[in-house]
Amino acid sequence: MSWKKAFHNWDEFEQLNELNRQELDEIKLDKTELEDHFYKYIEFGTAGMRGVLGVGTNRLNEYTIRWVSEGLAQYILSQGKLAVKRGVVIAYDSRHFSQEFAYIAASVLALHEIKAYVFESLRPTPELSYAIRYLKAYNGIMITASHNPAQYNGFKVYGEDGAQMTPSAVAAIVANLEQLKGRELTLAAVDTEMAIEQGKIKVISELVDKPYLCDLESVVINDSLIRKHGNDVGIVYTPLHGTGGVLMPQVLEVAGFTNVEYVTKQMNPDPEFSTVNSPNPENIEAFNYAIRVGDEIAADVLLATDPDADRLGVAVPDSNGRYQILSGNQIGALILNYVLDQRKQSGLLPHNAAVVKSIVTSDIGRKIAAHYDVAMFEVLTGFKYIGEKIAQWQADKKFVYQFGYEESNGYMLKAFTRDKDALQAGLMFAELTLAYKQAGLTVLEGLEKLYDQFGYYSDEVVSLTLDGMQGVAEINRIMTNFKTTPPQTVADLNVVVIEDFAKQTRTDCLASTITTLDLPQADVLKFYLEDGSWFCVRPSGTEPKIKFYYCVSADTAMKAADKLMRIKTAVTMLVQ
Repeated sequence: MSWKKAFHNWDEFEQLNELNRQELDEIKLDKTELEDHFYKYIEFGTAGMRGVLGVGTNRLNEYTIRWVSEGLAQYILSQGKLAVKRGVVIAYDSRHFSQEFAYIAASVLALHEIKAYVFESLRPTPELSYAIRYLKAYNGIMITASHNPAQYNGFKVYGEDGAQMTPSAVAAIVANLEQLKGRELTLAAVDTEMAIEQGKIKVISELVDKPYLCDLESVVINDSLIRKHGNDVGIVYTPLHGTGGVLMPQVLEVAGFTNVEYVTKQMNPDPEFSTVNSPNPENIEAFNYAIRVGDEIAADVLLATDPDADRLGVAVPDSNGRYQILSGNQIGALILNYVLDQRKQSGLLPHNAAVVKSIVTSDIGRKIAAHYDVAMFEVLTGFKYIGEKIAQWQADKKFVYQFGYEESNGYMLKAFTRDKDALQAGLMFAELTLAYKQAGLTVLEGLEKLYDQFGYYSDEVVSLTLDGMQGVAEINRIMTNFKTTPPQTVADLNVVVIEDFAKQTRTDCLASTITTLDLPQADVLKFYLEDGSWFCVRPSGTEPKIKFYYCVSADTAMKAADKLMRIKTAVTMLVQ
């Protein structure tokens, strides 16, 4: 269907809601804008779908939410009566229309007699993952756009294991959605209030909160340290107007951290995220308010979670008392080293212990794991792949999971959830900050010790945002160029290995041999240089971006930073 035909269908639909009608009338005379709203259907992938709120098939609105909910409903129906009976758990964050979208999804499912559990108010993504397993549901839905700006929302779908859906399940839903194209405006749903009265939709709260909080307590490793000295570490926490404010205060308090200050202006849900440009805890700007509070109390650590509380950001004071944000790789390295060290000291580190990181996460994790004789596994980007490893090891007993993480500030310590969990990670980072303080060290001094031991790693992610049809074409052009004419040298360093995850091949450029990669297909390229550095190129699965990941190491911080700059500059020239 052409974009003009799609636009005509929406324009002629008399029951179009008032908000969408108003926006449609405003853009009617702007051909470029109309085309962007209607030239395609918003894409559904392994991370569900995420996009800008607005009118049209390429936007998030009540009609595209009905469309994707119907596609999921048909998938569940195809899985049999037990899947229908087990039902779906639905949670949502603080974004515009999140609660409305949650109940639209529940009402579509209820039409097909599929049980729907909906949280009474906003809850974190990791609790949604937990709830699926706890309630033995067949699927889960999280209405969120994670750390994206306020104009976005999204629809994440989870499997019965609490992890995001497998590629085969996603393919089945996508096939359903193809058949439903053109019908999004007229898809039916039951009356929500009636469905609640009839028990087809069940509103839940403490039913899951209490057991989830109880399991979060088990994340603590050195309980006696916290009980004795929990008041000695100063903590500032902000949920950035999101779901973390619902549970994180209880998590820290119950664990024994009593010297905690909260960023008052950011504790309340706010769909506009009005105190930040973007609610992304990877960015120092998101910490502006937390830094003010930290300065007042001389806090040892600032913790921030994104709107759905699956990502954790951390800032810590330097020797001059100025707060420095830690990268996702640095946070991961610190947690990994602390967890393995504490478990080894206490005799709780199994002989077959294993940790997992994504292929775009810093290699310092490999050295840390090797130091403790712990196996390190790499997976594609996406916590569902970490979840697959956990399920595999629980079945074959070959390894015992200890920790999984991604450079994008996602961490999971205990497997009672199967997605990144900022509440787990925040609790653990508070504990390791206290442990360093009791040892007479700041967090940055602890990080410096890791670098002294394992090498100075400098890692960075550079994102290039390319919106609209032209943006998609440009992203495809960049990926095609790297595939068809791969660089032989970068910053005067020879490219020695190229991994093409779409082809599932590993090319040794020196030996002129090609071997098969033992990972699923993905549109990702990774280039290894002769000195051990690497860079990786991949389109984002959730945003109109192409991302460039870099990892270098050297024997000093200055040398590592210089090498990183030279490689980044060379890759940028290749892109241009």
